[in-house]
Amino acid sequence: MPSFRSATLKLKRRLGSRVVSTGKDALFEASFDSSKISFLPEAVIRPRKEADIGVALQLAHKYRVPVTVRGRGTTLMGSAAPVHGGWVIDMLALNRIQIDGEAGMALVQAGAKVADIQRAAEAQGWFYPPDPSSKEYCTIGGNIACNAGGMHGGKYGVTRDFILALRGFMASGDYVEWGTATKKFSAGFNLRDLWIGSEGMLGIVTGAVLKLIPQPAARWTLLTSYRDEAAALRAGLALFRQRVQPAICEFLDRESVLCAERATRTTVFPGQAGRPVILLEFTGSAAEVRETKAVVLAWAKKNATGYRAARSRAEAETLWAVRRKCSGAMFELGDAKLNEDIVVPMRNYLKFIQFLSGLKRRSGLPIPTFGHLADGNLHVNIMYHRANRQESHAAEVAVNELMRTVVKLGGAISGEHGIGLAKTPFLRVQHRAAQVKAMRAVKDALDPRGILNPGKMFAPVRIWKYPKLAVHLPWDHK
Repeated sequence: MPSFRSATLKLKRRLGSRVVSTGKDALFEASFDSSKISFLPEAVIRPRKEADIGVALQLAHKYRVPVTVRGRGTTLMGSAAPVHGGWVIDMLALNRIQIDGEAGMALVQAGAKVADIQRAAEAQGWFYPPDPSSKEYCTIGGNIACNAGGMHGGKYGVTRDFILALRGFMASGDYVEWGTATKKFSAGFNLRDLWIGSEGMLGIVTGAVLKLIPQPAARWTLLTSYRDEAAALRAGLALFRQRVQPAICEFLDRESVLCAERATRTTVFPGQAGRPVILLEFTGSAAEVRETKAVVLAWAKKNATGYRAARSRAEAETLWAVRRKCSGAMFELGDAKLNEDIVVPMRNYLKFIQFLSGLKRRSGLPIPTFGHLADGNLHVNIMYHRANRQESHAAEVAVNELMRTVVKLGGAISGEHGIGLAKTPFLRVQHRAAQVKAMRAVKDALDPRGILNPGKMFAPVRIWKYPKLAVHLPWDHK
């Protein structure tokens, strides 16, 4: 890996030691994300103001220094790991949040936590729906980088649907704004949407204008259980055919339920242990929710083996806490996980669940699966023990079969995590050669020296072959 010592010294002179760190601890902490694969950078930049990023990029562009941007590092894809070393820009200090209560907008910096944005909006009667399970940790900049979704995606949409404008810096260090703090903007190419989901490879987002919607007046949460996974998916499809649109519709298979129960020491559904569940929330005016209740309870009575409604918001939050913790809880099934956030079209839900059942048998591995049933974004978790060569090989075979099948069924290899490092072997399973060539052309046009988050997306990396750090992150189950 090349050294950029001379450029780093110039960077320190320009920005000072309070902004630029080269200490051992700082470099290590910035060397990995939630994928827990470490690549040491040469410097960590903690900008005190957005203009600091422009200065850093001007130098990086001149001296061809790789630059990786990170928020909290919750990404599982290795997207924030500095594969080629260079400099890491840590955005956490840029965390300002301003709510425009008249216009229904949030003006935020990239380091603001998603949960903090939601709370600030709620305090003024507004609602920011994108709701990733790591919202108490992840930053809006990271959400924009991978176009994060979350549990509200089926009804409200994903991060892209709430971005009115972005600002930030090109690879050259030039400052740009894509859009304005208005609800309409049609003045030139839509480079705003090009940056969303680009994983920090086309520019660095420093701030955004978010669209807010009125806070729902009423919420109602219902938990339903089923004989098996196929019965649960058939029930979900029956509900959607009735044109009922849940704000949240989360599916947990049997393995996910058991893991979550053991992790939280809570029975998800008393009397229905070990059965898959669908957890639903409906929002709207009091009249809308009241009308929906009658329809949904009739549906549950017909399709579920059991159902119960939350009697209070506190009880509802207990149910959602179980859902948010189920992913980390799966490490009781193995010390390694291939976490794939695939998307399956509704018309092929039953075909997919049949395939998944066969994949479990063929691989001999536990593959707990949960996710967002209203938009088909399912989290398939292939669990194995890294030191067991047979299990490791079985996991690699299984993930390749999974990705090929998802695309064959008309789905997507990622719905909200992005490509990063972890999904690079599958980019060409999803995209034809001409599509990959077009994406590379965009990358070359906006980052001609290839300094922004290099090593991601295009070059296949089998992330499961890399040794993982034995570190505990705040969002880990154990």
